[in-house]
Amino acid sequence: MKKILLLALSLCLVSTGLFGQSLKSPDEFLGYELGTRFTPHHKVVAYYEYVAAQLSNVKTERYGQTNELRPLMVAYLSSQENMDNWEQIRTDNLKRTHLIDGDPVGPKKGIVWLSYNVHGNEANSTETSMKTLYELARPDNSEAKAWLENTVVVMDPCINPDGRDRYANWINQVIGTTPNPSLDAKEHQEPWPGGRPNHYLFDLNRDWAWQKQIESQQRMKLYNTIMPHVHVDFHEQGFNSPYYFAPAAEPIHEQVTDWQREFQDMIGRNHAKYFDENSWLFFTKESFDILYPSYGDSYPMYNGAIGMTYEQGGHSMGGVAVETEEGDTLTLADRIAHHHTTGMSTVEMAAKNSERMVDEFATYFDNAVNNPKAKYKTYVIRGTNHPDKLKQLEQFLKTHQIAYGTGSSKKGFSAFDFKTGEDGSVSIENGDILISANQPKAVLVQAFFEPKTYASINDTYDITAWSVPYMLGLEAYATEMEIPVSEGEFLQHERQVEVSGTPAAYLAKWETLQDAKFLGDLLEADIKLRFAVEEFTVAGRTYAPGTLIITRKGNRHMGSKFDEIVKGKAAELGRDLYATPTTFVDGGKDFGSNNVPFMHKPKIAVLRGDGVSSLAFGEFWYFMEQELGYPITMIDTDAIGRTDMSNYNVLVLPSGSYGRAFNESQMNDLKSWIRGGGKVLAFERAIGSFAGKDGFQLKRKTSDDKKSDEEKEADALTPYADRGDKYEDFRLPGAIFKLKVDNTHPMGFGYEDTYFTIKNNSTPYEYLPNGWNVGIIESAESHVAGVAGEKVKENLGKSVVFGVENMGGGAVIYFADNPLFRAFWENGKMFVANALFMVGQ
Repeated sequence: MKKILLLALSLCLVSTGLFGQSLKSPDEFLGYELGTRFTPHHKVVAYYEYVAAQLSNVKTERYGQTNELRPLMVAYLSSQENMDNWEQIRTDNLKRTHLIDGDPVGPKKGIVWLSYNVHGNEANSTETSMKTLYELARPDNSEAKAWLENTVVVMDPCINPDGRDRYANWINQVIGTTPNPSLDAKEHQEPWPGGRPNHYLFDLNRDWAWQKQIESQQRMKLYNTIMPHVHVDFHEQGFNSPYYFAPAAEPIHEQVTDWQREFQDMIGRNHAKYFDENSWLFFTKESFDILYPSYGDSYPMYNGAIGMTYEQGGHSMGGVAVETEEGDTLTLADRIAHHHTTGMSTVEMAAKNSERMVDEFATYFDNAVNNPKAKYKTYVIRGTNHPDKLKQLEQFLKTHQIAYGTGSSKKGFSAFDFKTGEDGSVSIENGDILISANQPKAVLVQAFFEPKTYASINDTYDITAWSVPYMLGLEAYATEMEIPVSEGEFLQHERQVEVSGTPAAYLAKWETLQDAKFLGDLLEADIKLRFAVEEFTVAGRTYAPGTLIITRKGNRHMGSKFDEIVKGKAAELGRDLYATPTTFVDGGKDFGSNNVPFMHKPKIAVLRGDGVSSLAFGEFWYFMEQELGYPITMIDTDAIGRTDMSNYNVLVLPSGSYGRAFNESQMNDLKSWIRGGGKVLAFERAIGSFAGKDGFQLKRKTSDDKKSDEEKEADALTPYADRGDKYEDFRLPGAIFKLKVDNTHPMGFGYEDTYFTIKNNSTPYEYLPNGWNVGIIESAESHVAGVAGEKVKENLGKSVVFGVENMGGGAVIYFADNPLFRAFWENGKMFVANALFMVGQ
């Protein structure tokens, strides 16, 4: 009897540990009621880890950390049996995707992944995540316990901790003891740059595919080891908007399956049941489409999951309480209740439909391997593409687990040529890389590589073109033929080093961003050098304009250190390096010629702050710090008038409005600085500070109104219901245009005579009459892919996209398009490097 009592007592103690009868709610743990303030990220992490410490059926994992060293984490929770068998469930799931070999052997369990707070100032969702974690894990919640028998739930409480803490710390500082719902109150007026983006001011919800940011990179490594069946991305929108949930709006990519549409609808109807019970308003099938592949709903969709965005009204202006246009007060507690309801409803529907959900998931990947829905069956990437570009492609494919290989067919076949935009005859050559549509990631292959994205309607939420061959600047082909693909790897480029003795000069090519990084490193090491503005020949080899000429002259004071630095940096970055014993050339200009300019070291200032697009600033900041590795000085717009600009010779204006930064007096000072040798890089909307202004050549292009009186009258009398169609001709939600490039100009060095730009700016600019029109759109036929209205295409014909206006000893460089957009348009980045290093020298 004593043994039985001891055993009973022991079981009771184990039960308390396993099932957390005394589990604290978020309110009890934090010491305040959820919804009364915003919780700092470290306390959120602490609560998650507390729950995991209390319950053996909840586990946490730190999968990485942010730029500001905050942890990234997920929690896994399910029934005790499922958690004990989690590794089997996970590997069984990957076997269904064919990403690993073998057949599933365990029971079918659904996997639901809930992601919160990808936008830092949409901060309700992280608060909600703690409530949802508690309710799912709470031992006496019999309903949730039943759901967890069939599902494993993965919860990421905060995708963007740096942005969230930027917002949470700010609002906790400015809010009063009692929230003020008036929009006049400071707590509703978030300062620049806002908490939406991450450390580098990137929108992480546009980074799922490109994975440029550290948060995305680390999260997606984990995601691809699990491949959930359902993924929800919790967001917030304007505080006057009702709640949005799936089903999604059109356009929905044609690769999305009937099941994915159906289950979105089923989940949406379940949400609607709960919202109707509480008299909460909502909307579906509007605004948020499934097209652009880099969202938290679309990327999972292209990977077999049911991807969904949920949008609660609130956002940064919501604060803790805000008065809506209806006169109601929307509170943070209200917002938590709504997000919590859809989160729980999602788990409920996944649990009730888990077996079918898993079966449909398996069918999705069976079809991908055996019978993909694809116009193009094989993509061919020429092995003769630049090794740096092939390396970028290889990394991209491996990141997304896209299979590739080689082929041996020499027979010609019909294929679409990405560069010409036409069909032609192509054969497979040694070293070419083949990407087949028949593979587990077949849908992702089509979404990334198809030349023209199909959109059922033109009214889209984001950009509509992104094809990888254009993004990377590759010679590539797409064929409707299924070409056998053999296992094979990218041919490794063997670095060319032709250096012997004590050369008079080292020579390095100027072709890709890695060459620009090499140059930047040399300048930072105080190496003096020149560069070619014309083709030249020396020692039997011909070199293109832009070639770096690193002469011993001017560096003799460094002794042997000069050779060590040059050769060491070249080896570190994998750069080809050549040498010549003489500066006397066989053809072209000798290295001592005035026509072989000395490279002055750029001293770069970039404006940030009020008026500047935080995203555009972040793109330049990230480019300089993480990709080019070259120093910049960041200056606030309200401090530019107090800044001694003689310390700088380059000023960068990211897209934005600079009317306050440059009044008439300051604009005159800027012009004087430019004439004295300064160089301005103006991106997108920043061009408006110069277009049509006194002393500058750039002008907006105006189109002649050729409509007849009858056409004008028809426009004026367009019915209200048809008002949306009236603007179809003026839409440009991100499309690809082909530019003609003057690659004899330093801004065009390293490019061919054509370039494919990602265009978001529909404002056309006239050719510079006395400047350099380096990249131009020749006609409406220059449109290549993506949605672009007929009027937009017509207006953009005969317009300058990249231009240089000389002014005294300096220059203004105009970027009507931003090659650094979201950091993913790799082939455009050399235009920025050219502008920084080559132009104006």
